[in-house]
Amino acid sequence: MLEKALVGGKRYWTWLGVLSVFIGIGFFTYLYQYFNGLTVTGLSRDVPWGFYIAQFTFMVGVAASAVMVVLPYYLHNYKTFGKITVIGEFVAISSVLVCMLFIFVDMGGPSRVQNVILYPSPNSLMFWDMSVLSGYLLLNVVITRVTFSAEKKQIAPPKWIKPIIILSIPWAVSIHTVTAFLYAGLGARSFWMTAIMAPRFLASAFAAGPSLLIILVMILRRFTKFDAGSEPIKKLSVIVTYAMCANVFFVAMEFFTGLYSNIPEHMHHFHYLYFGMDGQTGLVPFAWTSAVLTLVALGILLVPSLRNNEKVLLPTCVMVIVGLWIDKGIDLVITGFVPSPLGHVNEYFPTLPEVLIALGIYSLGIAALTVFNKIAVTVRENAA
Repeated sequence: MLEKALVGGKRYWTWLGVLSVFIGIGFFTYLYQYFNGLTVTGLSRDVPWGFYIAQFTFMVGVAASAVMVVLPYYLHNYKTFGKITVIGEFVAISSVLVCMLFIFVDMGGPSRVQNVILYPSPNSLMFWDMSVLSGYLLLNVVITRVTFSAEKKQIAPPKWIKPIIILSIPWAVSIHTVTAFLYAGLGARSFWMTAIMAPRFLASAFAAGPSLLIILVMILRRFTKFDAGSEPIKKLSVIVTYAMCANVFFVAMEFFTGLYSNIPEHMHHFHYLYFGMDGQTGLVPFAWTSAVLTLVALGILLVPSLRNNEKVLLPTCVMVIVGLWIDKGIDLVITGFVPSPLGHVNEYFPTLPEVLIALGIYSLGIAALTVFNKIAVTVRENAA
């Protein structure tokens, strides 16, 4: 089936060419970081996790969200998701690749990644995170390969794949749960030390991931002959609505616990995030932008007539993704370090090398997703 990715029109190759340019820029920028060290980034002793880990945290949720179409289709025989399930799995594979690359560049060098593999430590949450991500990637590769090959031949998938599909469902939840534990298990970081970190991560994942899938389905409808229909989009929008309600509720719980307790260690992080501290207000515009986008998107989603209007739904899904990307991928990570446990406010800003490397990684993920969907669309067009 891979040969189908080698056949395409001018628009297809132009798009891959543009992505290749960004991939190349990101790669050479990474070489610059590799030879000069992480000093070229905005990271410091006070803020050791920054832009890379922020992207990793957000994209793990996108990868885990594939379960929202896999579970109804394979476990409950919900035929409405039949056409988009494999697309959701392709999104998961591409997202896991992006996640792994962000971990790779954040660790500073290949030797450190190699040490995690050669000297595994069960006491290390990073080891478990790498393990569940690798396992989830393998599961989705096997599932998509087997089920899509069967679809191409117009035969039923083999029975042995069903247990693997079932296994992938709790595994999808585990990859984001372990990621949440990376934060919640750090006792010195009061902003992260909360029992609802994992549920909050999952709620945001089940909002952002399906939103991305809705956008992708609309793009495929616009530029290819593939049309999943309006019913899957409507059902996915309902999932996004419920997940956004849960996410906003969890965030409100965090606000109540942090502010009503009147404990300075909890309050200072929220104060810095939304109002700034000691004259430092770097994250304030991001925090309020995220809050406005999230609440406006939720307000639209709660109105069925607006939610079912695809012209309104598309920008709403963009607002959901951007709002959650800021909240979970920028605000959450950086605010956990600012102010420091000693009360120091040392702000972090990503440098140009970090942005270019991140752009290259995202371009690689988008290129992989483009190729996967090109294969899927071609196979289904030939079978029609």
